Amino acid sequence: MAAANDDCVCADPTNGARAVTNASAIINLDHGDPTMFESFWRRIGEKGTIVIPGWQTMSYFSDATKLCWFLEPDFAHEVRRLHGLVGNAVVEERHVIVGTGSTQLFQAALYALSPPDASEPMSVVSAVPYYSSYPSVTDYLRSGLFRWFGDAHAFKGETYIELVCSPNNPDGTIKEAVLKSKFGKTIHDLAYYWPQYTAIVGTADHDIMLFTVSKSTGHAGTRLGWALVKDRDVAKKMVKFIELNTIGVSKDSQLRAAKILKVVSDGYELPNPDGMDKLFDFGRRLMAARWERLHEAVKASGFFSLPEFSSGFCTFFKERTATYPAFAWLKCEKEEIRDCEGFLKEHNILTRSGKHFGVASKFVRVSMLDRDENFDLFVKRISSLGSSHLSQKV
Repeated sequence: MAAANDDCVCADPTNGARAVTNASAIINLDHGDPTMFESFWRRIGEKGTIVIPGWQTMSYFSDATKLCWFLEPDFAHEVRRLHGLVGNAVVEERHVIVGTGSTQLFQAALYALSPPDASEPMSVVSAVPYYSSYPSVTDYLRSGLFRWFGDAHAFKGETYIELVCSPNNPDGTIKEAVLKSKFGKTIHDLAYYWPQYTAIVGTADHDIMLFTVSKSTGHAGTRLGWALVKDRDVAKKMVKFIELNTIGVSKDSQLRAAKILKVVSDGYELPNPDGMDKLFDFGRRLMAARWERLHEAVKASGFFSLPEFSSGFCTFFKERTATYPAFAWLKCEKEEIRDCEGFLKEHNILTRSGKHFGVASKFVRVSMLDRDENFDLFVKRISSLGSSHLSQKV
């Protein structure tokens, strides 16, 4: 006799890299996989669950009359609602464009801002240390429209596209555009401008602003980002790129993301006496505790240094708050260690070298967003490096 659920198609959950339990195991902190947020969403439970019937979201189109015809109305609504709640970006008189992660939106913006009839490709620049994927994503298809130049400080021309990541990946600093030419264009990557990472000191108001679900709520696997775009013609060109690239964006992902963003906003706008549904409070407490432990471990090791960050008045939390970046920008201070990534790899800690960010190999980027078990082991291993190195010399 067949079991009652024989007709049910079930899938085991996949949760990325598993927690490390062996004290000598490899800890992979090269990627910014935000699994730190899992415990929050497990606690939220059914509030964050959505069921999509088999007949729903079958069409390519969400609303064929709209500029971004594949944008789900519920997702657009929750994006605007969340920005209104947090106060981190202007949404009035802005076009919301959804993309398969902010990476696709970045490519779409490059396409939209590059003149199709220019005599040479537009130079794409960003101040060092810049996000390691900017060069490779820019030059991946060897486009005739644009090409990677490098450090914005070294660029001397008048025509360019400058990428401004703020707070910056990898070092967490607040950045502004370096170049000021009236012929230049700027894309603001604000993936980390959320109150769990930094004080919200003002409402960002730029021509093109990129955000992503992965760093705001932790749902990297949903593969969804959005752009807030001021100019209608630029927005239309970005939509055209996404149409040519992927014929729109997954509506299933948009519906899930809309539900997730709704839970986040509801946690602050609806009665929540125990504060258990407040994502940004959860994230800030956890990040504060992690950064305190990392500072202690770095001090104990005697091998590294970390950037210093100033505090600011956060208009969201209504108090002065510190900065807790999603990545630690570690510098090896020992003269004999020139390759910090290689040194840490010898101790089974995988990081990303500064050379990928346009700077020296004495720097590494370390993810602060992994699961508790992995972060705990990382901190213990860092703090013990000084004593282990000394014993090896003896």
